[in-house]
Amino acid sequence: MEAGKRSVVVLGASAKRERHSNKAVRLLKSEGFRIIPVHPALETVEGIPVTASLGGIREPVDTLTVYVGPEHALEMSDAIVALRPGRVIFNPGTETPALQEKLAAAGIPYLEACTLLLLSTGQF
Repeated sequence: MEAGKRSVVVLGASAKRERHSNKAVRLLKSEGFRIIPVHPALETVEGIPVTASLGGIREPVDTLTVYVGPEHALEMSDAIVALRPGRVIFNPGTETPALQEKLAAAGIPYLEACTLLLLSTGQF
């Protein structure tokens, strides 16, 4: 599938340019991915409309990249599983063993990796 057709949810997207989640949005955008930033209080990130919650996503998701702390990710675990992304990337510091167990039980692959590093090395 061409990059321009692959959708990536950035869970915990930030409008602050120094944040890793914002850097990921910018890099994904430059690589031609369809980005769906998720944040409950923002309207846009880097000019892209933000979805307030995972429940608001109505399209297939290739990758969900996590930029929220483990406690927040765990609170959203049912919504993440219901979204059925092709894979979930737990960025450093977001690892959530209980959520990872739920993903494994649902047959959703996940990895602990840095989205920025994967993108910059062509491994995304």
